[in-house]
Amino acid sequence: MPAEIPADSVGLVTPQTVTFSAPLELECGRALPGYTLSYETYGTLNAQRNNAILLCHALSGDHHAAGYHSMDDRKPGWWEHLLGPGKAMDTERFFFVCANFIGSCKGSTGPASINPETGTPWGLDFPMVTVRDWVKTQAELADHLGIAQWAAVVGGSLGGMQVMQWTMDYPERLRHAVVIAAASKLTAQNIAFNEVCRQAIMTDPDFHGGRYYAHDTKPRRGLSLARMIGHITYLSDNAMRTKFGRDTRGGKAFSFGFDVDFEVESYLRYQGSSFVEHFDANSYLYITKALDYFDPANAFGGNLAEAFASTQAAFLVISFSSDWRFSPERSREIVQALYTCNRDVSYAEIEAEHGHDSFLMPIPQYVAVLRAYLGRVAEEVGA
Repeated sequence: MPAEIPADSVGLVTPQTVTFSAPLELECGRALPGYTLSYETYGTLNAQRNNAILLCHALSGDHHAAGYHSMDDRKPGWWEHLLGPGKAMDTERFFFVCANFIGSCKGSTGPASINPETGTPWGLDFPMVTVRDWVKTQAELADHLGIAQWAAVVGGSLGGMQVMQWTMDYPERLRHAVVIAAASKLTAQNIAFNEVCRQAIMTDPDFHGGRYYAHDTKPRRGLSLARMIGHITYLSDNAMRTKFGRDTRGGKAFSFGFDVDFEVESYLRYQGSSFVEHFDANSYLYITKALDYFDPANAFGGNLAEAFASTQAAFLVISFSSDWRFSPERSREIVQALYTCNRDVSYAEIEAEHGHDSFLMPIPQYVAVLRAYLGRVAEEVGA
């Protein structure tokens, strides 16, 4: 826990929830009979209500983007380095909103929620959700908050996909789009990684066809393995070499067995076991499927420029040199498509050794780019 809350932190924050009772028509053809969103806000909405920025989280993220829920918290929200008073995402100038998307397990309606028709958890009866569905719920949240137009929508990784969907589905409702470490669709390799992770979960004997809640258990081994596989893809080879090398655990000699010998093995096992304690396995399945399905150009014969043709926002696209999960090439495809349809777009490729996780790090060049761009947005809206 923090000895004291840093002066540049948003401090103690309280999650909020809102429940929408009207059925939510989903892209898969089914509907949710109402749903709940958990969200947090940071900063103050001005009198003109034009300084609001929506933050979109990634696969294992949630609505807790910054600050602390209590003085007992071990660590702050996931974008603490960037979000707060005087930071690149300045809460003294903007009002930030971050919502946990449906299908997740951090307070918003998902597979672990109660199905009102059965009185038991949805499990795999929960309808399939997509990035477009998430954006639709975020638009309803904006209506609830009285925000007609976002000054910007910002997101990294899967969050960046939500940003792109916002520009296409609600072009008049955002002025700026900040797409960080994202792609307009997953490569076959990325889909393959997701499928291996899903199979690790679904073949765990404790999965019980997704109804493990009724058995008072969870597929710990499968979800832990899925997290370990995923985590490897978030880091670059250089980052792993620098952090672990071939160091043995505690400097000890080889065990000549199958216990943990190397520090990197210990790290991955820790990541897997800790993830199991705070994330739902079914949610992992649904979210990775939403990742796989995202491909806005598909409706336009694969032409991404046509998919962006109706957008009105100005764009900032950021990639990281060592990110092989969502490589700079994927970001340049987005930029080229935006150029083709004459959109206002800025692009920065940041030199970084952290791999895909770079978008969560306080890398000086990255921070400077975000600060400069959002400073421009603040001047534009008078924040």
